[in-house]
Amino acid sequence: MVPTKVYLGTLLLVVLLLPPLLGNYWTQVMGDIGIYIMLGIGLNVVIGFAGLLDLGYVAFFGIGAYSYALLASPQYGIHIPFWLMLPVCIALAALGGTLLGIPVLKLRGDYLAIVTLGFGEIIRIVLNNLDPVTNGPKGLLRIDPPTIGNFTVDSPMKWYYMILAGIIFSIFVADRLNNSRLGRAWVAMREDQDAAALMGINILRTKLLAFTIGASFAGIGGAIFAARQGSIFPENFGIMVSINVLCLIIIGGMGSITGVTLGAIVLIGLPEVLRDVQEYRMLAFGGLLVAMMIFRPTGFIPSARRKMEFKKEE
Repeated sequence: MVPTKVYLGTLLLVVLLLPPLLGNYWTQVMGDIGIYIMLGIGLNVVIGFAGLLDLGYVAFFGIGAYSYALLASPQYGIHIPFWLMLPVCIALAALGGTLLGIPVLKLRGDYLAIVTLGFGEIIRIVLNNLDPVTNGPKGLLRIDPPTIGNFTVDSPMKWYYMILAGIIFSIFVADRLNNSRLGRAWVAMREDQDAAALMGINILRTKLLAFTIGASFAGIGGAIFAARQGSIFPENFGIMVSINVLCLIIIGGMGSITGVTLGAIVLIGLPEVLRDVQEYRMLAFGGLLVAMMIFRPTGFIPSARRKMEFKKEE
């Protein structure tokens, strides 16, 4: 049997060598997939670990993106370096998660989904209508790319490696959280909130931490997205982003970090593969979702815990 370290080392080497083999276009696509992987890892904390159905996750993505863009573009004539702004974007997105979490602490299931969906739409509408601050539908242009000395991240290949670093960091943090005391509290709350409360778990704090930490991952993705695109608009942060991230978690395997990664590759990569048959690609995409729900409802690579729970239910 191949040791895990050898397997992971080989996989990392292949991933590092991909850009020269793929060319600029597919390296750009891999960058898109990478941003969705980071978003998927963050939403997986909220839904997969803690069992809180959040349909407004795009709001934190938007907060992270606009936080950087406003202070690194000609909008105010302020150009704060990316690396100084990144922790600020993470903190503001996390604050957004806390502010969402406070009023929905007592909600569950469908009610929670509806409220979070509304929150996501409120943020998009605010970005669209707050012209003096966000420049409204015209968006923010000429956003500064990250620099390190004289080195500027300004090509698909450079962005690929930077996003890869962000993914590795996100996976490391999410894995540590999943195996921590807080991660076990999330699982207990997800399985039976009342029983978890009786066992001494502080449900309100545990929920708030899920929303806050999950949102912080979106802050990283948002800042990188804004700097990579160079210009952002309110329509970049519509409800479809939240739905896509939710779908990639369901397809990949809820609660599984590996599953989320695979789900992003399939969900974001498949439409690009099918670009030559554009009129049929949404049909293929819909067919995949239906097939997954019928034949593999736990996703491609579910977490071991989820797999056992599903077998018990059967």
